[in-house]
Amino acid sequence: MLKDGHIHSSYCPHGTKDSLEDYVERALELGFQEISFTEHAPLPEGFSDPAPASDSAMRQENLEQYFDEISRVKSAYKGKIKINAGLEVDFIEGFDNEIRRFLNKIGKFLDDSILSVHFLKHDYQYDCLDYSPDVFGKMVRQYGSIERVYENYFRTLLLSIRSDLGPFKPKRIGHITLVKKFQKKYPVEREFKDEIIQILSEIQIQGYELDYNGAGFTKPLCKEPYPPDWAAEEASNKGITLIYGSDAHQAKEMGQGTRVMKYLK
Repeated sequence: MLKDGHIHSSYCPHGTKDSLEDYVERALELGFQEISFTEHAPLPEGFSDPAPASDSAMRQENLEQYFDEISRVKSAYKGKIKINAGLEVDFIEGFDNEIRRFLNKIGKFLDDSILSVHFLKHDYQYDCLDYSPDVFGKMVRQYGSIERVYENYFRTLLLSIRSDLGPFKPKRIGHITLVKKFQKKYPVEREFKDEIIQILSEIQIQGYELDYNGAGFTKPLCKEPYPPDWAAEEASNKGITLIYGSDAHQAKEMGQGTRVMKYLK
């Protein structure tokens, strides 16, 4: 367990007040040699955050300070641990051009990054998939079934992998089974193996990495990592590099889920 490639910070509106130093000190306690701060990137221009609290991403005006702070802790811990400046970028269907322009503008500041899907488009409106069980339940009613929510999620995820977001497009795909976050409350009969294998095949073709995310195991309505064991094994067999991500929103969450994850590299 050498790297945590998915860490959030106090710049996340739905996050913590822990300082960057708190995260770094916790990483050193756990024996990490490398970490990536991957705060939620500002949402693309023209997109309105559909989350009830409108707290999905950092604000555009805080971006420069965020990178400056990471540069500061890089210097402070030089020689002790490798610290990467990064972002978790949301792929939002219909906003490819805006996301590309954003990445072209800030790409030079990135050491590492993740491409994730949190927002799904349905009938000309967007929903934040993982906000809460209540929001997910509302989506199920709007879509007509849990299966249709899953189908739209995996369709959008495949779009994200194939999207042309320019030279600074993230090369690691985030928590590919995030749709299962509330599976204990909203069980689905299908395992969607064909869809997940198709996604892994596309990741392999593109030469991307996979976020092997421990946060799902700690979620009471999920209780498994993103992706689950069988999919992580399939990814490993395909030669896809799996990078552990705690998806920590507090320093104490670093290392979460590692004890059940078999394919860490």
